Amino acid sequence: MNDIHCHFFSPHFFEVLARSMAQAPADPATALPARLGWEPPGSPEALADRWVAELDRHHVRRAALMASVPGDEASMAAAVARHPDRLVGFFMFDPTPAGEVLRLQHAFDELGLRGVCLFPAMYRHPLHDERAMRVFETAAARPGTVVFVHCGVLSVGVRTKLGLPNRFESRFGNPLDLQAAASAWPDLPIVVPHFGAGFFREALMLADLCPNVVLDTSSSNGWVKYTPGLTLRDVFRQALAVVGPDRLVFGTDSSFFPRGWQQPLYDAQRAVLEELQVGAADVERIVHGNFDRLLPPR
Repeated sequence: MNDIHCHFFSPHFFEVLARSMAQAPADPATALPARLGWEPPGSPEALADRWVAELDRHHVRRAALMASVPGDEASMAAAVARHPDRLVGFFMFDPTPAGEVLRLQHAFDELGLRGVCLFPAMYRHPLHDERAMRVFETAAARPGTVVFVHCGVLSVGVRTKLGLPNRFESRFGNPLDLQAAASAWPDLPIVVPHFGAGFFREALMLADLCPNVVLDTSSSNGWVKYTPGLTLRDVFRQALAVVGPDRLVFGTDSSFFPRGWQQPLYDAQRAVLEELQVGAADVERIVHGNFDRLLPPR
């Protein structure tokens, strides 16, 4: 199988978190994981080795790892350079500062990263404004790249655990706001994680209208609580009915160690697919083939 949604919590990730703290520790990459009960990341290369060992343990062939704070592209690039056959590099990107398109171009052209990740609720920008549209235009000019857009409800668990505020605005995360970009660049794959994370209806509408939109299945999908009676089985059944198996891509949202890769999420999703009697070829597309089609090995 392959996994399109994992997070790479590098030393720089913890350094950025520490900037938001009233009393930042001297060595955030050691002190903050200790406070959380996590393993320290070590160097980006060491963390990449840890990830590949974990993927081996669970028989995961390839995974997309996301540098999970803006400006951490170099860490992700180091990880991918160490394991180019196993890891695909994504990076979080804030399009609001002036001149950031140069950073975006550098990440694609010089660092070899392949997925740019937008979090509009975090950085409070509309998905159809000029700043965001430049991101789609830049990615579309580089075949083999994707744009990953977190829509719907957003909460960053590590910030909550450390007592840091989550000052996000979910109103910026409506999947329908992606229609302009998806229509303008129809050959650019756009990945919407967590089935829209609470905007399920809107995510289905977008994907139905725009064939280049793909839904990832990652996380526990706890957002179903916002729709009375909705279950993960219902979500998969309706998504399969609207977009089909070719545009669902398996993911877990795995992130830190020692918890590691989230086998229970895979098991739960496979159980739902079996319950729905999804054929073996379609299951293979969801958990394996669609990833390789969107992000073919280089």
